[in-house]
Amino acid sequence: MSEQFLVCPACSARNRVPAARLQQAPKCGKCKAELTPASVLELDGPALDRLLVNESLPLVLDFWAPWCGPCKMMAPIFEAAAGELAGRLRLAKLNTEEHQQAAARFGIRSIPTLIVFKNGKEIARQSGALPAGQLNQWLRQFY
Repeated sequence: MSEQFLVCPACSARNRVPAARLQQAPKCGKCKAELTPASVLELDGPALDRLLVNESLPLVLDFWAPWCGPCKMMAPIFEAAAGELAGRLRLAKLNTEEHQQAAARFGIRSIPTLIVFKNGKEIARQSGALPAGQLNQWLRQFY
């Protein structure tokens, strides 16, 4: 049986979870918080680094800003996708206004930009807002 490593969104503890249990709302062994919440995680630079180093579930990161119209338009679509894909992909957001160094580190030139990471490595990138069907189709290839 294969296992995944998940970082707890509440306490940052690294948890080992059997792959078969990923969609059964596993809990953190340390703080008992849900490890695969059906919502988008809000990350800062250090939290992103912890996920990249310790997480084996694919991470889809939305680089956005509060003033960005397309980002606002895509936010509910991205949130809905997080609910549908909990346990298969981890969806998160990073505010480029508040965390400019992290955005610069990944060469973000336009927003929204989605980057998919697997085992800490970038495996795909998509710039621009996507409608729900297109976003779901694009994400399907990563789980």
